[in-house]
Amino acid sequence: MLARIRKSMEEREEGFTLVELLVVVVIIGILASIAIPTFLNQREKAWQRESQSDLRNSATVMETFFGDNGTYVGEVATAFKVSDDDTLTIKSQDATSYCIDVNNAKLTTATIDYHFDSTVGKPATGACP
Repeated sequence: MLARIRKSMEEREEGFTLVELLVVVVIIGILASIAIPTFLNQREKAWQRESQSDLRNSATVMETFFGDNGTYVGEVATAFKVSDDDTLTIKSQDATSYCIDVNNAKLTTATIDYHFDSTVGKPATGACP
């Protein structure tokens, strides 16, 4: 009896058929085609939010400086701490207003940059007016 069981186990072929393997590959391909673009889109949105956050933080520094000194003109530009990928530039600055541009190096669409205009009070797309 034991010999018969052992013989049947040795003769039995184990493994996957080609159809089963193809079905698994197709399923993995479908899941990847859905997940990869979604992941890349989320990364793009995170870089955009990073730029907007840097703008808001720089606006806070500018407003704090204005509260202390009564003007936006001064050594404020050295106080900005921005993310590694962002480039922050003060485009216009006078005693009563300012406009700050930020550009993120990782954003794939070069046309997306943000600015913060003190007269508007929130980040907007495009360059300073």
